[in-house]
Amino acid sequence: MPLVKLLGKATIFLTLSIVIVAVVLKCLDDPEPAHLTRMASNLKILEENFRQTNKSCFLLGASGETGKVLLKELLQRNIFSKITLIGRRHLNLEDQAFENVVQVVVDFEKLEDFAAAFQGHDVGYCCLGTTRAKSGAEGFVRVDHDYVLKSAELAKAGGCTQFHLESSRGADKSSNFLYLKVKGQAEADIQALDFDRYAIYRPGVLLVDRQESRPGEWIARQFLSAVSAIYSTSMSTPIQTVAKAMVSNTVLQPEHKVEILESKAINNLGKSDKK
Repeated sequence: MPLVKLLGKATIFLTLSIVIVAVVLKCLDDPEPAHLTRMASNLKILEENFRQTNKSCFLLGASGETGKVLLKELLQRNIFSKITLIGRRHLNLEDQAFENVVQVVVDFEKLEDFAAAFQGHDVGYCCLGTTRAKSGAEGFVRVDHDYVLKSAELAKAGGCTQFHLESSRGADKSSNFLYLKVKGQAEADIQALDFDRYAIYRPGVLLVDRQESRPGEWIARQFLSAVSAIYSTSMSTPIQTVAKAMVSNTVLQPEHKVEILESKAINNLGKSDKK
């Protein structure tokens, strides 16, 4: 059989497979978060009201993929009078838009010595994270749980009332998978700190071209990107959507002190700023 015909059949098979998967995922998708959709309809008014309160925030993980996009989104939406980046190194922010961004370099192994960095903020965003492949099992637990939890503790002690945590779809402290177990344990331990408001974001596979190589994620992203072109499934989430959702949700009035936003809610809120 000629190569052209083989390629044609392969393309048809792949297309049909993607369509079938999209239909299946739609059936298994998260339910529509109706209350968030209703509140987001008045987003511009809520943003302006929030802006008038003259609040400040800090961001952990600004050098990471989500953190970089979140910082740009915060600056663009301009809802805070002050933004502080807390990290292990000073970032090279040359654009004029970053002029009013404060950077504080800390040693995450000795966070107690940098408690002052966490004082005086109203809202905290945490996008800290690493991988087992990059840091080993112990290093992964130390970053994604220990650093995250200690930062939240210092933030709470420093007067922070609202904490937003980027987690992962499927996070569960009882999971047999280290990644999901650690993410779930971090969620639970921070909840025990009793912030006035605590928002957990559980996106699906993040659709982003990472600077560091993650072959498994790359394959999943390519496939889910194709599926998303047919149906916006909660199995995957564009990284820009996560950042937009975190900022939009900050100004909303939640029904509960603790809220878990699964991918469907994140995708909906991530589009709400365009309304």
